[in-house]
Amino acid sequence: MDPLYPFVFLGLFSPGPNVILLTASGARFGFRATLPHVLGVALGVGITAGLTGLGIAALLLAQPALALALKIAAALWIGWMALSLWRSSAAGGASSGARPFTMLEAILFQWVNPKVWAVALAAASGYAAGLTPWGEAQRLALAFAGLNLFVCLFWSWAGSLLAILLTTPLAWRIFARVMAAGLGASAVMVFL
Repeated sequence: MDPLYPFVFLGLFSPGPNVILLTASGARFGFRATLPHVLGVALGVGITAGLTGLGIAALLLAQPALALALKIAAALWIGWMALSLWRSSAAGGASSGARPFTMLEAILFQWVNPKVWAVALAAASGYAAGLTPWGEAQRLALAFAGLNLFVCLFWSWAGSLLAILLTTPLAWRIFARVMAAGLGASAVMVFL
């Protein structure tokens, strides 16, 4: 087995912004309603990993201002999502106008998701197969998108199962605030 696969799986399966958001979305809106979010994350992560295979990491290292702008955008977006989750109402939330991420929103979020960038950059530098840049980009994109699809399905399904326990406003508030705190911590970790 290519050592890239276990590295990518463990890197994406461990808690981070996507895991928190998918689990919370599964709990709040249900598994089926979260599927566009799942597909967007898998596709967006694949695109991001493919770009690292094409050498975008070198661009980020050569342009510290661009890297800083990416970090600021990530921290602001993740912080806003954490605040929204902190304030969210009980599961379902249809009356508040809340909805799960669309596929496009989930794809775009991957461009500022610091955990995805960190795992993709580590994979591109530590598990390169000596292919051409296009070959390496395809290898990384397929590995990340394929493995992450199953990771995302698992976490959104786990969240939908948690909904069974979140039947009171207090239970939901505790869950949402724990998830929001984790998301807020990941916004701060962008700068570490």
